[in-house]
Amino acid sequence: MTRLTFDLDVLRSFTLGIELGSFARAADRLGRSTSAVSAQLKRLEEQVGAPVVRKAGRGVVLTPVGETVLAYARRLLELNDEAASAIRGAELAGTVRIGLQQDFGEGMLADILGDFARAHPNVHIEAQTTRNKELLDGIVAGRLDLALAWGKGEATAHNRTLGELPMHWIGSPNTALHQPGEALPLVCSEAPCQLRTAGCEALDRAGLPWRVAFTSLGLGSIWAAVGAGLGITVRTRAGLPPHLQVLDDLPILPKIGLVLHQAESDPPPVVLRLAEIVEDRLRERLPEL
Repeated sequence: MTRLTFDLDVLRSFTLGIELGSFARAADRLGRSTSAVSAQLKRLEEQVGAPVVRKAGRGVVLTPVGETVLAYARRLLELNDEAASAIRGAELAGTVRIGLQQDFGEGMLADILGDFARAHPNVHIEAQTTRNKELLDGIVAGRLDLALAWGKGEATAHNRTLGELPMHWIGSPNTALHQPGEALPLVCSEAPCQLRTAGCEALDRAGLPWRVAFTSLGLGSIWAAVGAGLGITVRTRAGLPPHLQVLDDLPILPKIGLVLHQAESDPPPVVLRLAEIVEDRLRERLPEL
């Protein structure tokens, strides 16, 4: 029986097309023509002997075979990229300081630090999770090399928007929305906070009364207060605890930008490498968020 040997370039195009929801966008991201990526997809299907995607409206969805291929493709590409990073960056050394919004502090921060530490054992990472204002102040003052923050990106000299996430109303499954005319209790960060402002403005536009029932500087305290039924809050799905849920019967909220800030326009290689890992992890997670 002939063994299948997958082409990693083909798997990368396939995986990126699924993550972006379009093989045309994947071709643009990879700097290839759409026909070239289509040929790769056809070659992959010929190799596995079955379709990996099927049309659904204007887009495509995975077939059962495609779901299996995608799961293994991600693992193969992750291992390949980790090996390439270890070889390319074996001599990287020094210190890099990164700050992240609290919403990404638990899951994403652990993944980033683990990947980076394995690939670059001679690099020391100083990491913190905090609020937007402290993150941006740290970049401007030179206390941080990188910061992943909410916003539009204009607050610092060197930044790029990595994507946008929908904001949602979040509450406990046992949350009982109050009767018409009764003020909605809000659980939120202390001002200034972009998510708090967006929620209050949405309620004002809808003519719904509200009151601040609980404030905190820490996201953990906010989740705890919402879980205890003290009120509802506005966040994205990033870091959403499993015991809380999105509430749909409230005014629609806008999206919020996710921006990577750099302290320098031309940072050291160690900072650039960590920025690459942050972007890669976000590219993987944004579709599910």
